[in-house]
Amino acid sequence: MPGETIHPLPPADNPISHMIPSCKRIPRAVALVLVLVLVLGLAGLVLLLRPPPAATPKHPPTLSALAEMPDWTELNAFQNTLTRADFERLLTTVFTTGGAWRNFIEIDDAEARIRTGDAGTSEVFHLRFALPGLAMPTPRQWKTAAELPPAPAGNPLAGMRVAIDPGHIGGPWAQLEERWLAVGDGPPICEGDLTLTVAKLLQPRLEALGATVSLVRSKSEPVTPLRPESLLTLARDSSDPAASPAALQKLAERLFYRTAEIRARAQLVNQTLKPDLVLCLHFNADPWGDPLHPTLVTRSHLHLLLNGAYTDDEIALADQRFAMLEKLLRRTHEEEALVGATVADSFAAGTGLPPFVYPAGARNALPVNGHPYLWARNLLANRLYDCPVIFLEPYVMNSTLDYPRLQAGDYAGLRQVNGKARPSIFREYADVLTEALARHYAGKRRTAN
Repeated sequence: MPGETIHPLPPADNPISHMIPSCKRIPRAVALVLVLVLVLGLAGLVLLLRPPPAATPKHPPTLSALAEMPDWTELNAFQNTLTRADFERLLTTVFTTGGAWRNFIEIDDAEARIRTGDAGTSEVFHLRFALPGLAMPTPRQWKTAAELPPAPAGNPLAGMRVAIDPGHIGGPWAQLEERWLAVGDGPPICEGDLTLTVAKLLQPRLEALGATVSLVRSKSEPVTPLRPESLLTLARDSSDPAASPAALQKLAERLFYRTAEIRARAQLVNQTLKPDLVLCLHFNADPWGDPLHPTLVTRSHLHLLLNGAYTDDEIALADQRFAMLEKLLRRTHEEEALVGATVADSFAAGTGLPPFVYPAGARNALPVNGHPYLWARNLLANRLYDCPVIFLEPYVMNSTLDYPRLQAGDYAGLRQVNGKARPSIFREYADVLTEALARHYAGKRRTAN
């Protein structure tokens, strides 16, 4: 070609302008502009994908008793894992009972802007929503029934980790925690001892189905190292200056068994046991007044509690707002509702217990999916445990129907109680719960070949 200079270098070593003689050189200024645009575009993409920083509150927010300051950066793990529609649906129908959440959470199509401090503060955490059909996987250390690997025939709980949490403490602590009563000359019954009896019956039954089972407590002793005496200063600081010594002592005791104890159990569950499911065992009771002369009722009932139904006052506390969002984003509610429905149906069929119904207009409870036995409530245990929690409240300790069965203790076979042949109430509890879990997981998991 006239005027073309042919270089003696091999093609691979030729500059690109010489390899394609028809190409025109790009002016240096245009090339610099293109490079600058590319660099700015890449920088913008990095900023878009990088988790936004969580603002550190300038003023310490109001927290629950013994709660630690939330680390809002932990919610960065949930960026782009939930659509706006799912977030808003769960927030308004499951996790809140009022409208005060709007003082702390603003929602648009792209994100939720969450105040990390008290109402009126400026510090905000930005939670980005996923586009429909493009949600990232939800990070969590527990598995749903559908996510567990195939189970061998006859072992529907194989590979599953279950923590059994016997409610309350019992033993020498039962009177202090106000969960004991005595009728006439009969020995007192203590809820903490009752739940521990059920737990020890339940553990080998679940293990026989393949589960790895842990007891959150195995004796009538606290998990927490704290005692009421060590909480007197906190009680004093959070009370009216005119509070009497007796009132301060009572508050310190409640901080011990209602707060410090549950927080210690949550630390054990979340950091050591790391289960796929927690079973919180309780026995219900109607108000009984004086525990030495308790009021007996003629009814018994059953209900199961799932986490949710945070009140306006609870949402205003930064630690509870943070915990609510963690629960919502981990999608624990969906698994609790599925397992809970099977357990409730089995319990109702196996015991004949009618459902407990919260009063109309109750601001601390919400019905779940129209199921008569399932309710959402914000309790410390089902809030702090990271995985799904089934909180059981069967029977009524001060019922004329159940109290004689509780007094009869544990036994094999049948005995005449109130003129009727009945199994041990403790074995009935453990057997019905075992059958429910076996049925649920067998139906949700594939069977190994």
